[in-house]
Amino acid sequence: MKNHEVAELLRNIAQLLEIKNEIVFKIRAYEKAALVIDNLDEDIEEVWKQGKLDDIPGVGEALTKKIGEFLETGKLEYYEKLKREVPVNMEELGRVPGLGPKTILKLYKQLGVKNIKGLEKAAKNKKIEKIEGLGPTVEKNILKSIEFAKSSGNRFLLGTASDIAEEIKDRLKKLNYVDKVEISGSLRRRKETIGDIDILVTSKNPEKVKEFFTKMNNVEQVLAQGPTKSSVRLNEGIQADLRVLPEKIYGAALLYFTGSKQHNIVLRKIAIKKGMKLSEYGVFDKKTNRFLAGKTEEECYKKLGLRYIEPEIREDEGEIGLAMKNKLPKLIDYNDLKGDLQMHTKYSDGNSTIMEMAQAAKKLGHEYICITDHVGETFKITNSLNEKRIKQQRKEIDRINKKLKGITILQGGEVNIKDDGSLDLKDSVLKQLDIVLASIHSGFKNPKEKMTARIIKAMENPNVDIIAHPSGRLINQRPGIEWDFDKILEKAKQTSTILEINAYPERLDLKDVNVRAAVKAKVKMSIGTDSHDADQLRYYMLGIAMARRGWAEKKDIINAKPLKDMLKMLK
Repeated sequence: MKNHEVAELLRNIAQLLEIKNEIVFKIRAYEKAALVIDNLDEDIEEVWKQGKLDDIPGVGEALTKKIGEFLETGKLEYYEKLKREVPVNMEELGRVPGLGPKTILKLYKQLGVKNIKGLEKAAKNKKIEKIEGLGPTVEKNILKSIEFAKSSGNRFLLGTASDIAEEIKDRLKKLNYVDKVEISGSLRRRKETIGDIDILVTSKNPEKVKEFFTKMNNVEQVLAQGPTKSSVRLNEGIQADLRVLPEKIYGAALLYFTGSKQHNIVLRKIAIKKGMKLSEYGVFDKKTNRFLAGKTEEECYKKLGLRYIEPEIREDEGEIGLAMKNKLPKLIDYNDLKGDLQMHTKYSDGNSTIMEMAQAAKKLGHEYICITDHVGETFKITNSLNEKRIKQQRKEIDRINKKLKGITILQGGEVNIKDDGSLDLKDSVLKQLDIVLASIHSGFKNPKEKMTARIIKAMENPNVDIIAHPSGRLINQRPGIEWDFDKILEKAKQTSTILEINAYPERLDLKDVNVRAAVKAKVKMSIGTDSHDADQLRYYMLGIAMARRGWAEKKDIINAKPLKDMLKMLK
């Protein structure tokens, strides 16, 4: 699928247009189309071949021609022309948090900055601080952001890599000469960012599998081909490795290639202590080299005297000791979620109607959802609802609840936490909502003490049920706020405030270490997709993955409970 590739192309065009100071409507059209295509369930190439590109919301005649040209030729002349007009590497500079198109334009015009290397040189030579409207603080923050961008590297979001890998897995499963297919590596452990894709296969015809894999239509380059392993670079830019293995050792190989490295090291040490050897080829008697286990992961763990350990927690953070004592947590299952507690509709900044969201959620098996459009009086960036529009929305939700059976729609709202910790809507209005989410949307670089106090004050408001995307991070784009998370947990427990695990691929916030701390502190959490389109509701699986990585059980997540029980857990 080239959905992500097309979406990135449109985003880059939007940024270049913004640098050129084109009309806002034109810029937003490209941004909206990018968002919709990135979250499209269908293959964009198939839609194009069927002549149905203009059926996609936000894709009109002009964009249909441009997307078609790109899919047919691999290039878009309009984009190439823009790059010639604005010779700035947006792909690079766009990875630097806090560096928007207007600042990039200013840096280009006054300092000739075209890429990260030029940006870093200008900052270190203290040239940026001399530019009007920027100054020494901005320069300092840019240097920090460059380091963040470098450390992020060329890693892919879990959601993006997962979609690509699952598509390949589905293709391989359909082959009649393939028996078993499984994704391994950090992707199987559900790490928030992924370096490459690892897939393990058993087959009666290994050569035929390798040939199929290297000739897939999204393969850009074949990197290597050996007796058991083939490596390719996909059109999306990520490397994918395929290993074809004998069934006898498949479990041992899956265990080894899933990792983590530290988890495997400890397992090997346990094997040695027990007079055995463990490798990707199986478990062996150390003295006789007799094969003891390897067909499944379960039998490998059992041979080492351990209970099976779920992939998400294989990080050498105490899970092996608990497996020895049979005291592993019973992680929340991917089928346990009863509802979604964060989503946005056309009432604020979403693309879908309330009915469309409800119908899509029902198809996913949800029993309830909460519509949490942005609400507020002064924070207008997200088209926030005032009291009048909140009442209007309530009437529509009531109508749909009477009409649509099998799912219950709650009315919530996401209110902005202002700089002083107060909320952007009066308490008398917030009381009208079923669930109130509070979140930070500005001032991310404020000091630790201020940000901690800001969230704590919001939690002290009796109307606030959930703190949404608490750290405010955007993976590979913006680090989270500096905060005293222990104090946050203490106040959350004291006020019975729920902390959200935001399942949106760019957020995954709370991250796993915070989830684990919340579990330990007995602070309850919710999972919300933060969907702005009905197609994005499927992201709830990523939220569950983060919960599992943080050792969360079903009891720790409020929307893993039926509606009545969930509501009782709110303030």
